This record gives sequence, structure tokens and C-alpha cells, in this order.
Amino acid sequence: MLPDGIHIVTGAFGFSGRYIARRLLESGAEVHTLTDSPDRENPFGGRVKAHPYSFDDPAQIVETLRGAAVLYNTYWIRFSNGGAGHAKAVANTRTLFAAARKAGVGRIIHVSITNPSEDSDLSYFRGKARVERLLHESGISHAILRPAVLFGDDDILINNIAWLLRKLPVFGVFGDGEYRLQPIFVDDLARLAVELTEVDDNRTVNAVGPETFTFRGLVEEIGRIIGKRRPILGVPPTIGYLIGAAIGKAVGDVVINWQEVRGLMDGLLCVDSPAAGETKLTEWASAHVQTLGARYASELARRENRRRPYREL
Repeated sequence: MLPDGIHIVTGAFGFSGRYIARRLLESGAEVHTLTDSPDRENPFGGRVKAHPYSFDDPAQIVETLRGAAVLYNTYWIRFSNGGAGHAKAVANTRTLFAAARKAGVGRIIHVSITNPSEDSDLSYFRGKARVERLLHESGISHAILRPAVLFGDDDILINNIAWLLRKLPVFGVFGDGEYRLQPIFVDDLARLAVELTEVDDNRTVNAVGPETFTFRGLVEEIGRIIGKRRPILGVPPTIGYLIGAAIGKAVGDVVINWQEVRGLMDGLLCVDSPAAGETKLTEWASAHVQTLGARYASELARRENRRRPYREL
């Protein structure tokens, strides 16, 4: 049974936060959200009350969080844009956790990443590890979910692989493409997040799906499923990155950044843990073959237009 009180989800009008909010509403919870996009179309018909993050006004965040039963934190910055990078994401999360402690939040469910490390030379994984440490030091009851790659309606990575397969005659992978990843269905992540409110201990869960792919194998499977088998070419990572940058310029987005290339090739999106998710990517993709990759999903468009729903961007 869910703890009594308000359940606050960061980014409930976005991707993973939306699935968590939906699960909570289905369980009868009162749900609020902290968001950068309080004016974005509310996918829940007003059943989720929106509050701005207000990181520059910690006292306001305290008031928003005061007495909340659980905070579900999905907040992060994928890549730097206009100065808002991983260091800023860490600083903002520090403010959020400090406010949660002052507000008396009962428990935090935090979404991290597989293989975070404060010793990493990648600011993404280093920043995620620092946030985990901040949560441990907060003294608040908590659980940490560490997904590798998320898939589902409105995801970016899996959708855009399919989009590229639909548009290009060949597909390039960085190096040999034999590095592994373990995608998890976003609603399986949401289920885990809600289930972890019903336990009291602090725990960390590697939130990975039931299928493990090499990156090359993932591209092959997606191509097979959508009927767009393409030759897959291994290219030097720097060349592949430059090609990705050129495609990004053409579509007005960042298709992939160097942190993500390194994270993939260093095997950081794979762990030696039992599957926590149940839904197979291959089965989900087969059920969504008509829409998967039918249109490009733009990260920058989602940042720049904070009124329209993700499905329109």
C-alpha cells in the first residue's frame, strides 16, 4: 500500500516521470509535479498539480515539498545547452534534496544510471554518482534505481535509431559495435519506483530489462522488426561522432554527444545483475512497428517548446 500523503514526481509531463505519475494516479494517490514546463499540456487532465522547480528560491521548493510522503526524482540534464550542464544538474539536485529534508519528505525514489562513479572521467556518470552520494548523506529514507537505456512511447534513443534506419541506406556504429546495453521499458521502471515506496530500507536496484544486446545487435533487431534491414558499418568513434553531429545539424538537434559515445563503448550501460524489468524490447517494438521511428524525437525541441506535449515535438 502506498504511504498516505502527497506524492511528488519531478518531470511528470515528460518521459519517465509521466509513467510514474500515471502509476501513482492508478493507485489512488494525490500527485503533484515539480517541472521546468508548468505550462506544458497536462496529460492527466488537471489531476496532477504543477509547480515550477524554482531552484533559485529554495524556500519555495521547501513549501512545495512540505509534508510530502514521497518524492520521485527523475530530474537530470542530458547534455549542456546554454551553460546548463551536469555540474548544474548536481547543484540543482543538492538544492532539491536539502529542501526535501527541511520539508519533512518521508522517502525519495531517485532515478540514476548504471555504473555511476565519482572517479569517472565522464561528467555524466561522475555527476550521477555525486547525486547518489548527496542522497545517502541527506539522511532521508530512499531507494535508487539505476536504468541503462529506457524505451517506450516518446523515448529518444530507440526511436531515433529506428528513424535513422528508415531514412538512411546504411547505419554506422562506433567501432565494432560489440559493447552491450540492457534497455528497460519505461513503465517497468515506473512500476519499480512505485513498489519501492512500500519498503522502508535504503536500497539500490540495477533497473535493467530482460534482454541484453550488443549495440550492433540492437540496431540489427530494430531494423528487422520495422522491415528496414540495413548494412551496418563499423566506423572510428570520432568519425561516427562527426557524422552524428552533421545529422544533428540537419535536424536541429543533438543526435548523440561524446559522453554518450564513451558511455556506450566503455560498457557502462550493462551490469551483471538479474533483470528488474519484465517487458522485452523486441516484443514492444513489434507491437509498435508502425510508429517506432516514424518521426524524429528532438531533445532540443522539447527544451525550447515547453507548452506542447512530447508526442508533437
